[in-house]
Amino acid sequence: MSLGKRRKTVGYSQEKLAAELGVDRTTVGRWERGETEPQPEQRPKLAELLLVDLATLDALIKGSTAPLKVSAGSPSYDDHCPGDDDMIRREFLRAIAVAGALAALSDEEAEAIAADAEREDAAGFLRMNDHLWQVYQLARSKRSVQAVVSDQLGALNNTLAARPTLGPLCMAAGDLFQLAGELAFDGNRHTDAAASYALAATASKEAGAFDLWACALVRHAYVEVASGQYPEAVGLLSVAERVAKRGDSALSTRQWVAAVQAEAHAGLGHLTECERALDAAEEVLHLGDQAHNGGWLRFDGSRLAEERGARYVQLGALDKAEDALNTALKQAPLARGQSFRRRGVVLADLAAIGAKRRDPEQVVAYGTEALRLARQSSSGYVARRLKGLQAEIGALADSRVAALGAEIAALSTT
Repeated sequence: MSLGKRRKTVGYSQEKLAAELGVDRTTVGRWERGETEPQPEQRPKLAELLLVDLATLDALIKGSTAPLKVSAGSPSYDDHCPGDDDMIRREFLRAIAVAGALAALSDEEAEAIAADAEREDAAGFLRMNDHLWQVYQLARSKRSVQAVVSDQLGALNNTLAARPTLGPLCMAAGDLFQLAGELAFDGNRHTDAAASYALAATASKEAGAFDLWACALVRHAYVEVASGQYPEAVGLLSVAERVAKRGDSALSTRQWVAAVQAEAHAGLGHLTECERALDAAEEVLHLGDQAHNGGWLRFDGSRLAEERGARYVQLGALDKAEDALNTALKQAPLARGQSFRRRGVVLADLAAIGAKRRDPEQVVAYGTEALRLARQSSSGYVARRLKGLQAEIGALADSRVAALGAEIAALSTT
């Protein structure tokens, strides 16, 4: 990897990196082209910003001494393919097996030294993971984050293979594989998503991180929910509930488990169980500001109205659904930060209510706006909701609804 590629991987522009270092942007450009090198006194700060040690920084600098040649065939974020995910997962399983064997063979003193080194490595990976979750949440097109997450997973695999202890690095892996799964799920690659979540659960269990482990199980269960496999989802969520009870009660893990349980029960047509789970999820409102971390645990109660509305749509309780979804739109309008993806799903649900009521005006008004947001965000999640709407509006004899259905049919879910 070159110095410039590492800069992009951690999310810095040349201008921002230069500002952090107190140098001119052109200086960073000359470093990356191999025309000059950072001065010794600049290197510790540069290594800290790039989340590498000094030896790795030196290798990056020496790797960039030749002028960069960018051809038309250079890989982009969209060149990533599902086969890359499979290779990364295999590498992780191999690395964790090697690390486990080394841990069993190492003596106490060597293990203590290795554990200190691993904690230092893990701290750097966790900082980078936090950054990547923020990039993921802000990205309008989630696909744009795929390549950098794959790079980080590759680096984590390499580091794990060289360490004879498992705990802290497995914590970082359990975190990062959940983000990789989110990217796969949003791209409608359910098999890749499930595999990533399974590895996240394995890594989290190795780390003894109960909340992280429970969140991996919740995400895995959601793949089953999205595929309509509600009994399987209920089974997974029951395990997640038990794991979460061994975690930190000050975190919102248990409430997130309940929120997804509500969706699984709604899919099975169980109104009483669904409402009980929704009420349990609302307990998040009594937790403090530190109940979520904005990364692998993001459940903060801000989506309770839209969650309740979506569940009532599933159950056919249309008046309750409409009240909850309209509340969701008022509570978090797009101008105040509601994501394109979230707003698109709420609008698709409101259009679905119109379809169930055989109201073409409501279908067209909300469905058209949801379609626009699906196109702007390239979200497979919103596209899948619209595909579900398409099946419901087929019986409405209205030319505008027919045109909307045709546009949804042409919408890619990937």
